[in-house]
Amino acid sequence: MPPLIPIDDPADPRIAAYRDIREKDLTGREGRFIAEGEVVLRVLAESSRHYALSVLIDPKRAEKLAPILDALPEKTPVYAASGAVLDAIAGFHLHRGILALGERAEALSVDALLAAAPARAVVLSLHGIGNHDNMGGMFRNAAAFGVHAVLLDPGCCDPLYRKAIRVSVGAALHVPFAWWGAEEDPVAVLERHGFTPLALSPSGAETLAALVPPPRAAVMLGSEGPGLSAALMARAKPVRIPMAGRWDSLNVATTSGIVLHHLTQA
Repeated sequence: MPPLIPIDDPADPRIAAYRDIREKDLTGREGRFIAEGEVVLRVLAESSRHYALSVLIDPKRAEKLAPILDALPEKTPVYAASGAVLDAIAGFHLHRGILALGERAEALSVDALLAAAPARAVVLSLHGIGNHDNMGGMFRNAAAFGVHAVLLDPGCCDPLYRKAIRVSVGAALHVPFAWWGAEEDPVAVLERHGFTPLALSPSGAETLAALVPPPRAAVMLGSEGPGLSAALMARAKPVRIPMAGRWDSLNVATTSGIVLHHLTQA
């Protein structure tokens, strides 16, 4: 196991990137991100794309984490601070006692991801998803059902926010993603690469159960409430999940799980 570097002062400049992480989540980290918890740290240590710059743990966790810490690059420092010092650094009670500072992989392009997709593939195209819990949940579903890539419009929150990564149990570090350009036409690009755009909406003409999964499917999901824009709905294949009684919609992360299961298990 790499040697633990003791940290006794919350103001120690070596761990400045971890300070007040809740507030920093929303302001960006210059190409870096914070990973939290044992499972997420394991995914980061095994990642072929993202890179762990440092780790900060409660020394009580060291023995259990030894196999994960051994998988880190030799030059990655592992800092150790007591629970009280960790809480002072983070700005809140950190009951997991495990943090890591990661460096983002080079951004991927939508065209490159779609071009590299196999003959049978499913991608998620997300539009206006601003809730970190929903974003993390959808990445977790994407990983569970073998989605090739997640595509995000400029109105989406960052999948590498600390909370989104945590909710995804590290899937946000595993599933490739790319951002749609502000002027890009998602439907046209998807169709150019042979993907059938499926727009999920309570007003969809076809039910999910009746849908025969196309070889290449792009599941388009919008934010809860507004949903997808009328322009996207008009050009994609609208699909709905029937509801009982007066209910007409599900949580968007739940919707993604149902749809992805249907498309990938056929």
